[in-house]
Amino acid sequence: MRSLKDIYPQFDDSVDFYAVNVNPLDSLGDAVNYRQNQGWTFPVAQPNREILRDFNVTKHSTKVAFGKDGVIVYRDGFGGGNVGVWTQVLEDLSE
Repeated sequence: MRSLKDIYPQFDDSVDFYAVNVNPLDSLGDAVNYRQNQGWTFPVAQPNREILRDFNVTKHSTKVAFGKDGVIVYRDGFGGGNVGVWTQVLEDLSE
């Protein structure tokens, strides 16, 4: 089954994408190791608690996409955002 990690590479030149670790107890190194174990090609980030609060990220696998103007263009939670949805979001953002 295809996933975001399969479709993102075709957009990596036109869309900045980061997997953000939501556990403030993990280090950035932990997040990098997890990324490598998952086979992700996109970078990871380790935000502080204020950023997570400001964007209302309270659980694992919250997905938030921002347009070039900083406005949220897509938001979903765990299990949301299938390959078709992400393909469309990434196509829209790459324009």
